[in-house]
Amino acid sequence: MRILRTTFVGLIALTTAGWFVTSALARGQNARPAGQGMPMDGMKMDGMKMDGMTGMSMTKEQKIANALTAGPASVTGKAAVMDWPEKDGMAPVLLRAGTNGWSCFPDMPNTKGNDPACMDKSWMAWAEAYMSHKAPRLTNVGVAYMMGPGGADASNSDPFAMSQTPTNHWAHHPPHVMIVTPDLKSLEGLPTDPANGGPYVMFAGTPYAHIMAPVQAPMK
Repeated sequence: MRILRTTFVGLIALTTAGWFVTSALARGQNARPAGQGMPMDGMKMDGMKMDGMTGMSMTKEQKIANALTAGPASVTGKAAVMDWPEKDGMAPVLLRAGTNGWSCFPDMPNTKGNDPACMDKSWMAWAEAYMSHKAPRLTNVGVAYMMGPGGADASNSDPFAMSQTPTNHWAHHPPHVMIVTPDLKSLEGLPTDPANGGPYVMFAGTPYAHIMAPVQAPMK
């Protein structure tokens, strides 16, 4: 999972101010090979934004609906829904208030594929450490959902990869649940191949290692 680094600057700012905002997914800025995806800047147009999955613009209501496909209804039903910022360095926009401490985001507009996300507090701590290039210091297991239909592509070995290389294990990641743990040693021995047919470790051997557990469809 790659993080939009500038997006998480805004997320961290919101958290400091009292918002409980999270995001997963570990996506480097413009993290697509040339010609794939689109820049975040300049994507807002008449209240609608281009979507990386379809290439079509989405209204506020469509973005909320898309964000809610990221996880089970028991989580998304009361989660806050945030929109990705229009420009790098800007804070995310609150689309819908939440009450359960989870935050969901719609499909990332500058990526190819469908990758809405819903995350908890531990994943926000993970993201803040990632932003600072520091090892996460977690005290609890964290869970995040990226179960939107289709999934997306990313490096499975390099936390900061911004595009595919011959050695960074670029792969398709289908809809999945993500689990992060304070004890990285507990991940040793688990598969690291996304094509193994079951759960696997992403970013193995780095401080950002976590479990990716593929799912067939969002749980209701």
